[in-house]
Amino acid sequence: MAQKNSAEASVAQPATGGPKTDDGDVRSEFQALISASGVYDLGSRARISLTGSDRVRWLNGMVTNNIRDLEPGRGVYAFLLNPQGHILGDLYAYNRGESLLVDTEQAQVEKIIAVFDKYIIMDDVEVANISEQTTAIGIAGPKSRQVMLAAGLEIPELAPLQFAEISWQQARVTLVRGDNPSVESSELWVAPGENERVHEALVKAGAEPVGTTALEQLRIAAGIPRYGVDIRERDLPQETEQDRALNFSKGCYVGQEIVERIRSRGQVRRKFTGFEIDGPLPAAGTKVQVDGKDAGEITSAASLPVAGGNRPVALGYIRREFAAPGKPVDAGGSAAAVAKLPFAEIFK
Repeated sequence: MAQKNSAEASVAQPATGGPKTDDGDVRSEFQALISASGVYDLGSRARISLTGSDRVRWLNGMVTNNIRDLEPGRGVYAFLLNPQGHILGDLYAYNRGESLLVDTEQAQVEKIIAVFDKYIIMDDVEVANISEQTTAIGIAGPKSRQVMLAAGLEIPELAPLQFAEISWQQARVTLVRGDNPSVESSELWVAPGENERVHEALVKAGAEPVGTTALEQLRIAAGIPRYGVDIRERDLPQETEQDRALNFSKGCYVGQEIVERIRSRGQVRRKFTGFEIDGPLPAAGTKVQVDGKDAGEITSAASLPVAGGNRPVALGYIRREFAAPGKPVDAGGSAAAVAKLPFAEIFK
């Protein structure tokens, strides 16, 4: 019989505090993230626990990546699709041995739990929003490991999306290595009463507190799309260029027929890409044009505070016939050029 916990499907709020406000030096914060170490609140993330004897088989049939062969202590990034192959949400799934843990944005959790509940029929699966039981702190930058060691944290060798349970000053911490390919990053999952203490220790060890603007700049510089901004329900998985979310040998899942049909017939007609901007930053939704005709759209834009000034860039979609790096385009009246992701030289 299906076991569902719909009563816990409401969106939980961060237990304490919140992201650092953007009243500091954003340029300094961005530089800390790419060349030193920046620490930030992850209260905007939510965690969903899946238990029950059918949890692995069931979630494997729900998402685009391989849950069936996921080893304990490991995680994967995946999409949740509708039967037409459109993206309902994105998430990370971690195998915690006795349970699976789904990590996603708070803005998505209510929708994801509703979809999960819809598809649990005769499965022994229990879904619980456990966001109030844990909170998370992020740290990124090439010196982040040194900072964590200086703060007294035990840092085992971990592959991307691998995690380990560690102890720090009598507190239980789950250390998760991030999967941003451009910069070293980690998450520390702790009880709500411990997050301020861990955050303070990392700052004292040399990490710079970072706000949401610098984090958004880092995301755009690394070319990582965000669901609800760069990835929408109308988009198809292969259009997003997020191959890391797809597994073609895992077996059936919701929306698989469309994903497989796209693969067998060849590439989709447009792709997610970067744009170098020469002029005012285009707003999200701005059409990208080639020879006066619509060829794509802008989904995110930022003026990156790099050494020597600011570098205006954007993320978005372009038709594949115009996707060669360096291809000149127009973005809302600003001259632009297609750029390979991540943006060159930012992380050198």
